[in-house]
Amino acid sequence: MRKFMTIALLPLVAGGCGAVGTIVTAPVKVVSKGVDWATTSQSEADRNYGKKMRKAEEREGRERKLHDKACRKNPETCGPYTGFRAHPGEAEPQD
Repeated sequence: MRKFMTIALLPLVAGGCGAVGTIVTAPVKVVSKGVDWATTSQSEADRNYGKKMRKAEEREGRERKLHDKACRKNPETCGPYTGFRAHPGEAEPQD
């Protein structure tokens, strides 16, 4: 009889339906948060790709600057730039 009274009074003691709803939905919220952390959204992927490309373009710019500086110092041994390219499929820009 005491068990029945305790179970019957639990929703009233716990604050009514709001607390029961929170208890019931908590596992679903935890799982969905875990899935959210484990996956990458499209906006996150776009942001990461943009960051990667900016870094690659900065690297190419530094290497081209060093190449141009070496060409100014010793023009007879200078050839076309063959170093790192941020966009490997693109053709060499014409001066």
